[in-house]
Amino acid sequence: MEIKLLEKENTPENVIKHCKAVCRKAMKIAANFDNVDKDLIRKGALLHDIGRSKTHGITHAIAGVEIARKYGYGGDVLNIIERHIGAGITAEEAEELGLPKKSYVPLTLEEKIVAHADNLVSGTEEVDIDFVIDKWKKNIKNSDDNIKRLMELDDELMKN
Repeated sequence: MEIKLLEKENTPENVIKHCKAVCRKAMKIAANFDNVDKDLIRKGALLHDIGRSKTHGITHAIAGVEIARKYGYGGDVLNIIERHIGAGITAEEAEELGLPKKSYVPLTLEEKIVAHADNLVSGTEEVDIDFVIDKWKKNIKNSDDNIKRLMELDDELMKN
C-alpha cells in the first residue's frame, strides 16, 4: 500500500528505490530488538521521503507529514516522517534552517531506527558510519553536534 501511495504522489523513481532500500536496512536493524513495532518501522521507512514528491529541500519532512496525514496515517508514522532527517534536528537548528521552531529529534526506538537506516543508505547502497561522518563534515556547516547525535544513535542501535 505504501509503495502505491508513493507512486500516486508522483514520487520520483529513484526516491522510491531509496525508500525501499531504507526499509530493508531498517528491518535489519529492527531484527536486533524484540520490543519494536516492525509494521510501523516498515510503513515509516517506506514513507519517510514521500515529501520529496513536492520538494527536495529540508522541508520535505514537513511536506511528507502533510501528505501522509491526508491519507489517514496516524501520529506514529507522521512522527517518523517528521523526525527522520539526519540524527534529528533541535529546535534551535530548525529555526536556523527555516523550519518551524520545534524539535525534530527522533524519540521512539522506531523513529530512531528509520532515521538511522536513512543515514546508512546512500541512494540504494548501504554505507558505513564513517562514510556518513565524512559526508556530513563536507556538507553541514558546524556539523559537530549533528555528528555527536549520529554517533550516539549508532551506538544505541548498532552495538547490541
